Amino acid sequence: MDLFNDAPLVDKNKNLLPKDGTVNYYGKLFKATEANYYLDKLLDTVEWRNDEAIIFGKKIITKRKVAWYGEQPFQYTYSNTTKKALPWTKELLELKNIVEKVTGESFNSCLLNLYHDGQEGMAWHSDGETDLKKDGAIGSLSLGAERKFAFKHKQTKEKVALVLEHGSLLVMKGTTQTHWLHHLPPTKRVIKPRVNLTFRTIAT
Repeated sequence: MDLFNDAPLVDKNKNLLPKDGTVNYYGKLFKATEANYYLDKLLDTVEWRNDEAIIFGKKIITKRKVAWYGEQPFQYTYSNTTKKALPWTKELLELKNIVEKVTGESFNSCLLNLYHDGQEGMAWHSDGETDLKKDGAIGSLSLGAERKFAFKHKQTKEKVALVLEHGSLLVMKGTTQTHWLHHLPPTKRVIKPRVNLTFRTIAT
């Protein structure tokens, strides 16, 4: 695997947030052919399911699909629903090892999202569930369609946004989840799918 080959120089040590957290963008980790390979493999081999949320007592089924994997059958609760982790697939384990090598972080689980096109997005939220290691790093690997990704400070409402490229990595860590919300805004201009892998650490 030829990491960073033909990729533009990106300052991975630059903090994209002005305060109260740390977000680093590593840019593309793969050549296009490698990123395409992993995208196709994940679309075919991951056990995708429509996501569920219970809001005001009502069960909501999303068009967006998700999958939850880990080194143990971890339980993860968010949006008032609980998922049990499936064992790593070959490709997920390969990607986890690459992200760990690049970042120096370690992860024991991964929540994947499949957005079929730009009309599927994610509302403002933070990943502060008690199942997760407090202030632990979250490595967000993007495959497929390029999408805008934004942060908003919970108190000051300051916003920071960037475009996540095919095969790129973004890492959120420190107090980011405590002080910032993030979201993936929908857009009609994107017609291709995007797979987002969020490598996490479940507190054990």
